[in-house]
Amino acid sequence: MRVVTLGWGVKLSLRNYVEASGGVIGVQAGATRSADGGFVFPAAPNSDLILAPGAPSGTGCFQGEISFQAHGGMLSVTLVAPGIEPGADGLMLTIAETPTRRTAIARLDLAAMTTEPDGVVVIPAATTLDGMMILGDHYPPGTLLDPVRLTPG
Repeated sequence: MRVVTLGWGVKLSLRNYVEASGGVIGVQAGATRSADGGFVFPAAPNSDLILAPGAPSGTGCFQGEISFQAHGGMLSVTLVAPGIEPGADGLMLTIAETPTRRTAIARLDLAAMTTEPDGVVVIPAATTLDGMMILGDHYPPGTLLDPVRLTPG
């Protein structure tokens, strides 16, 4: 089945920190907040990610932008147009850094992938080196992030 949304909370501790410090978490361009405080990104028209038995196949392109701002701009993280893409190190969670450049911010652990009764596929995610830098140097490579949730439709 084709994936229609990507759910991802980035990292609960980051969301809690930003909000506790008086900062702001913004959602734009189609992204929304979920009931648990995470984020939901709708599939872009060019997305062809399929939930096949064993592992997702294709490339997932999702719409939306989220931002974390705190401490008068000292903490400033913006994540644009997340994607799920195959990479040299397996399946990766990517973001658009520019219109033509995508960066892998997390490696997805397909060996630990689970499927919930409603068909949502949950895949653990861990930071890459680029992900560490994009998330403000707070989460070394391999740090577990919130899992990715792929909803079929």
